[in-house]
Amino acid sequence: MKALVVYESMFGNTKAVADAVAEAMSPSLEVDVREVGEALDLGQIEADLLVVGAPTHAFSLSRPGTRADAATKASRNVISRERGVREWLKAAPSADVPFTTFETHVRKPNLPGSAASAAAKRLRKLGGQQFDQPQTFYVIGMEGPLEEGERERAAAWGARLAQRLAQSTGSAHPG
Repeated sequence: MKALVVYESMFGNTKAVADAVAEAMSPSLEVDVREVGEALDLGQIEADLLVVGAPTHAFSLSRPGTRADAATKASRNVISRERGVREWLKAAPSADVPFTTFETHVRKPNLPGSAASAAAKRLRKLGGQQFDQPQTFYVIGMEGPLEEGERERAAAWGARLAQRLAQSTGSAHPG
C-alpha cells in the first residue's frame, strides 16, 4: 500500500507536519513525501491515500500574491514559490484518489478560513474520495514554530490514517 504526502511550506512548519505524518505512516505503508513544486501532476498519482497539506494564507490556500507578501514580512530569507497547492490542484483534470488534507494555521489571532477545507473541496470536485476530515495544526505567529505538541499530534493522526487505510483494504505492506 502506498501513501503520498504533498505539502506547501514557506517557513518549514507545514513540512514538519508532513514529515511527522509520513514518519508515523511508514511502518505500515510505503510513503513518499513531496514538496508541491516537486510533486507529480495530480492525474499521474498512483497512491492508496493522498495527504495534502498547506498553510492558511488570507483565509484559504495561498496564492502567488499572498506567498510574496509573506516573504516580504518574514524576519528571515524565504523563497516565495510560484506553484502552491492551489495552482497544483487547479492544473488537475481529475483526482480519482482517496485523500485527506491538513493545514498549518495561526491560533492567535484565530482568523477564519481554512486551507485544508479549501483543498478538500477542490479535491472532491475533481472526483477524489475524502478519507478523513481536514486537520488543523497550529503555529505560533506567521513564521512559527509549531505550537507545543503539534508535531506529536500530527504523528498520531498519521498513525491513525495508516491503521484506517489498512483496515479499509484488509492488509498493509511494510514500506
